[in-house]
Amino acid sequence: MTVRLHLETVLPVPPGVAFDLARDLDAHLASMRSSGERIVAGRTGGLIGAGEFVAWRARHLGLPFTLMSRITAFEEGEMFVDEEIAGPFRSLRHEHRFSGHPDGCLMTDHIVFQAPFGPMGRVAERFVLERYMRELIEERNRHLVGAARESRSFLSGTSAQP
Repeated sequence: MTVRLHLETVLPVPPGVAFDLARDLDAHLASMRSSGERIVAGRTGGLIGAGEFVAWRARHLGLPFTLMSRITAFEEGEMFVDEEIAGPFRSLRHEHRFSGHPDGCLMTDHIVFQAPFGPMGRVAERFVLERYMRELIEERNRHLVGAARESRSFLSGTSAQP
């Protein structure tokens, strides 16, 4: 079984700003504070780009994990793809797309993953991982919306709106 997730999030900034927020490793770390995520190898901060990799260590579902991903596709301001090159999944691919929207930018996440461990992994995908991964990406995206609002306020010289 392969799990496919599709999420759409509107960020109140132009697509280019949303693109940079989504590939900002520091913003990612801030969005994953609840899992204690930290960078242990590769690019250590700032904006990750084409061909670069990062290794994350975090605690998810009560277990410690290390996941290394590489940017395997990159179109400035429009899309990038990160794929697991080492870690707990049999495979994991996350495509991020950015397009104009009347309220700023429509950010679309396409995530495809497979758990290891054959039939047991398929059970975990269906009953645990699909929901957990969706909630994790939704948490990240809520953080990015807040960061986008702060960015917009900073750029316009006004205070952030709740």
